[in-house]
Amino acid sequence: MTTSRDPSQHTPLYAEHQLLGASFTDFAGWSMPVRYSSDIAEHTAVRTAAGLFDLSHMGELELTGPQAGLALDHSLVGHPSKIGVGRARYSMLCDPNGGILDDLVVYRLAEERFLVVANASNVDVVLEALQQRMTGYDTRLRDASRDWALIAVQGPAAAAIVSELTDADIAELKYYAIAEATLAGSDVLLARTGYTGEDGFEVYSRPEDAEHLWTELLRVGEPHGLVPAGLACRDTLRLEAGMPLYGHELSRDVTPFEAGLGRVVAFGKETAFVGDQALAVRRDEGPRRLLVGLVSSGRRSPRSGYSVLDPKTGAAIGSVTSGAPSPTLGHPIAMAYVNVGFEQPGTRLQVDIRGTHDDVEVVTPPFYRRAQ
Repeated sequence: MTTSRDPSQHTPLYAEHQLLGASFTDFAGWSMPVRYSSDIAEHTAVRTAAGLFDLSHMGELELTGPQAGLALDHSLVGHPSKIGVGRARYSMLCDPNGGILDDLVVYRLAEERFLVVANASNVDVVLEALQQRMTGYDTRLRDASRDWALIAVQGPAAAAIVSELTDADIAELKYYAIAEATLAGSDVLLARTGYTGEDGFEVYSRPEDAEHLWTELLRVGEPHGLVPAGLACRDTLRLEAGMPLYGHELSRDVTPFEAGLGRVVAFGKETAFVGDQALAVRRDEGPRRLLVGLVSSGRRSPRSGYSVLDPKTGAAIGSVTSGAPSPTLGHPIAMAYVNVGFEQPGTRLQVDIRGTHDDVEVVTPPFYRRAQ
């Protein structure tokens, strides 16, 4: 069973984005703000102050019942039944061959209640897979996406901004934790997570409360330098932080081990999980290609789909998955899959950029780390 999703859906904040003069793009069937002012200005604000993002296009699936944790253990590569109440883990849903169907964040809201957050483009895929895999477990699954709006505050000033509007003890809310809270008078779930490489919070609210929360966060955040931020800067921020994006670094053709994320695979669980045998083989044999970072001192950026070359032979030995000029670092960066033997940091390679072979160097992501 899948849910039907109309093209170009609007989030509860669409009118607010229009008032702010946002430029829109269609993303996974949603009309989303790509930018408000400029990509670089919004990116820089997140790195130096704070940015406000509408993430209401993301999917939320809720599992409840005494065996919800075990059902997720069987369905995902991680060990959700071991997540403490009020905490979260990053995980993946794989097919029987070990290919990644989606990467997810799993929150444990109560002993028998989990919230699985899926990428907007994969909500139906995740829902259908979980429905099939939970057969025989005492648990209930529903698509709760319509129940939630999602707003993110990201950047060095995020904690100060959120603290002005909430009764929650921000200092006690650890990274990858979630708590029920009141924010600007509305009941929310407040999570300390994000996708930018900065400290920040994701706010799950009732859709009817989203406009009020958005405007209050902008009001309180303005003296701190908070600006609304769109998908364009979100992409360069996550790239600098070395965070993979489904459809680029992650896909059905990739296992967690190629992506350098084998650490999220939990072998030895009490219950077998879908894809465990294939992933065990890949773990033992070793991947044939690996995800690496590339940096360039040139002016042109490697882009998704560009070929990575061995400079000694000119042979194609990989492919770029994401690339852009880094606003923070001031030079082009990229992530790419390359054949084993070319993955060591310091290795000199080339990228075919429209017929010209530009020099690049292999590095280990992330390209940027925030000051602690």
